[in-house]
Amino acid sequence: MSEKSSSTIVIDAPLTDVQAALFDIATYPEWLTSIKKSDVLESDDQGRALKAKLSIDAGMMKDRVTLDYDWSAAPASLSFTMDEADLLTQMDGTYFIKALDEDSTQVTYELTVAVSLPVPEMMITKAQQQTIDAALKELAARVS
Repeated sequence: MSEKSSSTIVIDAPLTDVQAALFDIATYPEWLTSIKKSDVLESDDQGRALKAKLSIDAGMMKDRVTLDYDWSAAPASLSFTMDEADLLTQMDGTYFIKALDEDSTQVTYELTVAVSLPVPEMMITKAQQQTIDAALKELAARVS
């Protein structure tokens, strides 16, 4: 099992704009370079994705994963867990979203990934951190 990686960014955008981008899983390929395709398979009665199949290309992490989304702590956070994948054995993550004032939002992204192949832990941790940092930078670019 891999160690959890995390990073935090302050984005110059209102909380609602950040939440709108993060909560619309179907549009991830428009702004997240690591997500090549996103198909929402199930939604709740509010139109939020409960299950989505994503094609991921994040450097050494290339896979097709089906993720289950947990909205129980929304809108303060959005969590996901992996249902199935081709190569990954674990992919769990959470975005924590907090308004600092009306024009700036703090986002912390935590991610844990494990692969079925014999890959050194250090390489997995580095890939996780690169994925997190890129996602937060691209989120900021999307909403700023």
